[in-house]
Amino acid sequence: MAGVVSKIPESSSVTSAIEVALPPEAATLYGEVLRAMNQHGVPYAVAGAFALQKYTGIWRLTKDLDLFMKAEDIPAALDYLAQLDFRCETLDPVWLSKAHRGEYFVDLISGMSNAVVVVDDIWMQRTIPALIAGVPSRIISVEDLVGSKLFVIRRERFDGADIAHIIYRMQGKLDWDRVLELAGEHWEIVLWAMILFRYIYPACTHYVPLPLWRDLLARYMHEVEHPNPKAHFRGSLVDSNMFSIDVKDWGLKDVESEYRARELQKRSAGIGKTPGTQRATRKR
Repeated sequence: MAGVVSKIPESSSVTSAIEVALPPEAATLYGEVLRAMNQHGVPYAVAGAFALQKYTGIWRLTKDLDLFMKAEDIPAALDYLAQLDFRCETLDPVWLSKAHRGEYFVDLISGMSNAVVVVDDIWMQRTIPALIAGVPSRIISVEDLVGSKLFVIRRERFDGADIAHIIYRMQGKLDWDRVLELAGEHWEIVLWAMILFRYIYPACTHYVPLPLWRDLLARYMHEVEHPNPKAHFRGSLVDSNMFSIDVKDWGLKDVESEYRARELQKRSAGIGKTPGTQRATRKR
């Protein structure tokens, strides 16, 4: 339209195809982090805004660099970054550590806060080459990016739109078996994401393979027609805050705490404490 000038979105939640240039300070910091990981041989997968742009063309303002890596590699990564004058801390030993310097920071992520999805060697093997902040890097595979967003469906943070955009822009050309592998017994969350996609883009229903629609819908109808009266409440896996009343006041089982405890127990034998451990309220 004449007279209308495109501008960079003012919020990171506003999607746009307008390229957002990295501020020089951010580019320098991110490049320093990536070079350190490359130099010391720490396996990682760049995710976040950089991965979303790679697979969808969406540009998003960001003050952080998201690096997915195995939990056992995070202590060494924090040590290397501490040597570069980053302030390092582990906010949640299940999934999140941070390295800060100035107004920018790096998130070192080993899975989801509910411990349903956990980064392992396969994530690293599936990365693809990319140039980030001028540094040859490794970016997360599109399927693992989708998997990392399946449970980010909280009141204060919702990545369902990102998943829909990924399916749309990739025209559904995903390794859907890998997505289901990541979801495991929680395949209904994948079906939910597929239904949301179809609602948003009804003319592109075929981007999701018809056999997959049939398989998951048949599974779903079987569950509906043969409900398990002993099935556990799973609300805390979706949002432990919004469903806290179910656990604290209504006496339903806290499945998220069980998942998290199991994951920490698995790690305890081989992984020591990371610097600056503190409790966190942020969820992914």
